[in-house]
Amino acid sequence: MLLDGDIKAQLSQYLQLMEGSVLIKVSAGSDSVSSDMIALVDEIASMTSLITTERTKLPRTPSFSIQRAGEDNGITFAGIPLGHEFNSLVLALLQVSGRAPKVEPKIIEQIRAVKGSYQFESYISLSCHNCPEVVQALNLMSVLNPAITHTMVDGAVFQEEVQAKNIMAVPVVYLNGEFFSSGRMSVEEILAKISDSSDISEFEGKDPFDILVVGSGPAGASAAIYAARKGIRTGMVAERFGGQVKETLGIENFISMKYTEGPKLAENLEEHVKEYQIDVMKLQRAKSLTKKELVEVELENGAVLKSKAVILSTGARWRSIGVPGEAEFKNRGIAYCPHCDGPLFKGKRVAVIGGGNSGVEAAIDLAGIAEHVTVLEFMPELKADTVLQKRLYSLPNATVLTNVKTTEITGDEKVNGLSYMECGTEEIHHLELEGVFILIGLVPNTEWLNGTVERNRFGEIIVDSHGATNVPGVFAAGDCTNSPYKQIIIAMGSGANAALGAFDYLIRN
Repeated sequence: MLLDGDIKAQLSQYLQLMEGSVLIKVSAGSDSVSSDMIALVDEIASMTSLITTERTKLPRTPSFSIQRAGEDNGITFAGIPLGHEFNSLVLALLQVSGRAPKVEPKIIEQIRAVKGSYQFESYISLSCHNCPEVVQALNLMSVLNPAITHTMVDGAVFQEEVQAKNIMAVPVVYLNGEFFSSGRMSVEEILAKISDSSDISEFEGKDPFDILVVGSGPAGASAAIYAARKGIRTGMVAERFGGQVKETLGIENFISMKYTEGPKLAENLEEHVKEYQIDVMKLQRAKSLTKKELVEVELENGAVLKSKAVILSTGARWRSIGVPGEAEFKNRGIAYCPHCDGPLFKGKRVAVIGGGNSGVEAAIDLAGIAEHVTVLEFMPELKADTVLQKRLYSLPNATVLTNVKTTEITGDEKVNGLSYMECGTEEIHHLELEGVFILIGLVPNTEWLNGTVERNRFGEIIVDSHGATNVPGVFAAGDCTNSPYKQIIIAMGSGANAALGAFDYLIRN
């Protein structure tokens, strides 16, 4: 039995929502994964009369497809979708059975309008918290459009295939046998890549907003909700809902909530925003800001949005180290998420650059998977909390190098090593590695504001106690500002503060 009692009870409730019969075709061999897969499928089928199973031969073994009776183009899981992918399995069963997906009608229409033949394959790891969104988006598209198929491939099960494609970070998506994308993607982003999304007619003629929020992470969502609750016309430029939160796994310091995960919190943020009359413009990135009679924000698609006040909440991204080889080997041995990509480095030698909490936590996690982990820290001592340092130093397969500077990441088709310099002696050394995880903090997404609002030497927007910048009518909140602490709960508070500050500005002006 692969499912414990609690999960089985929850699954039983979900299966009661099925609206039609489903056929699961199983392609299994004599290996242990096939045995576990058969046990899982049989256990699920025993819980409802709407699911039947049959043995067959699929392109990959072990795998199983989920389809309606009489249809050949079902969803395929190559591997066992447990861990973070269990929800993907449950949703696939419900949607294939005919259960309506919880997606905006506009998105459903766009999926059904896609023409051509699209055979998607997504390579994932079961410990990856970013992968389910991609898997579920592609499964949804397969359910709604018979010209689209999708196979989820567990990289830990099909290691030879992953190595042949040099996949060293997940999720990675292939389309019709060719590389399509890497990293987290929403269904809207996938649709934008396979269809013409250059039409800006929906932006033409928009009335000026009272408050326009640029960004849709915790700070942006909070700002938009607080603005909308004042009954004023509120807009939101949302490139990717949730922002950096989506890259976060466990969250244990969000007050009133003992534990949650980034993707779930991002989903909750979006659902909360939907409760209000907020004009959310998804997949849009701001290009420039100009202060005229109103504040004007130009988007990268060429559209110009006008507002009486603007709140900038563009967040931050992973900081790069800027050495030779970093750009060349990104996703080919260079990674930023140990939870997502760690399983791809099982039994291999890896390095972690960064001795703060994130870096040391990553090293501890990776030590349980990799053959050996080397931590490199520029400062004379690690910056992580003492309890984390003690745990790291206790590991037999971990080495800590302090007072060193990474000078180059080497490789051919993929990473094969790292060079570093001892800061005291300036001696250069080389480590033979197969993976490098970079965790040295964040950099604010504010380059597009050059010459407009005042920023400090780190690129952070300088704000006062009301969230106001030096430009009248322009406010800022969250990790893109000079707030000393970059925390989710602080970003939310600063978003609310900026919205109240902007509303006060509107009243007075």
